[in-house]
Amino acid sequence: MKKQVLALAVAALATSGAFAQANDTLAKIKGSGAVALGVRDSSALSFTLGNGKYVGFHTEMGERIIEDLGKAAGKKLTVNYVPVTSQNRIPLVQNGTVDLECGSTTNNATRQKDVDFASTTYVEVVRIAVKASSGIKDLKDLNGKTVATTTGTTSVQTLRKNERAQSIDFKEVMGKDHADSFLLLETGRADAFVMDGSILAANISKSKAPKDYAIVGPELSVEPIACMVRKGDEAFLKAVNESIARQIKDGSLAKLYDKWFMQPVPPTNTALNLPLSDATKAAWAHPNNKPMEDYAKK
Repeated sequence: MKKQVLALAVAALATSGAFAQANDTLAKIKGSGAVALGVRDSSALSFTLGNGKYVGFHTEMGERIIEDLGKAAGKKLTVNYVPVTSQNRIPLVQNGTVDLECGSTTNNATRQKDVDFASTTYVEVVRIAVKASSGIKDLKDLNGKTVATTTGTTSVQTLRKNERAQSIDFKEVMGKDHADSFLLLETGRADAFVMDGSILAANISKSKAPKDYAIVGPELSVEPIACMVRKGDEAFLKAVNESIARQIKDGSLAKLYDKWFMQPVPPTNTALNLPLSDATKAAWAHPNNKPMEDYAKK
């Protein structure tokens, strides 16, 4: 009996030790010489140009974070790009497939139970994209319409919670990713696409006829967007936040924003023309990881 108890105790220690090692991302990346960076296929903050090439404001910011991590580790780190979706991004961070996810994830209280968020680096506003000829100008115009959003996102919940939308009856359809959701609008299978304003602007700019679309209606919510890391890895989170603070302080993050939101960007060499918002400026001035719910209290 004593041997069984001892064996169980040893097994428990081994398991806890393995868990601690798995959750020590700094040790993991120093040993492997690589960081798994979670990226998106069709977000304004992170998107692909094909052939394994990922770009965007958050992607490049993530690459700079990894450069800083490499300097601290005393070696150049390899970036392994791992495409994630709205549905699998949190599980892939939790299970160690992704070390650092810098896509377009809203920091909210529910998600904070599963992962940790770095300092907010972009504050998003949820809006509505429609065809300019649709006659849809406001929330009330969505009554009886079909509204698209992306599986795993919070946008339609936000729309339904809006006081001005309480009496509106609309059908909801889901795209597997943001490009798919925009395709629903583009092909007439949806009358509107509800999503982060930057994502809407990016998809419109890449469309065949950008002038055929409009972003309308009120700001449905203000959402802090941040990079995700595994829950409880305080040393890694601290290192990520230190890099973000450095990029804010030396002005390189502002230059990066201008590059990806105010200048022509691939693949169509069209500018999104989204100036740095006051909310994002405030988040940079006082770095924090406040969830979306705290913004709603204001």
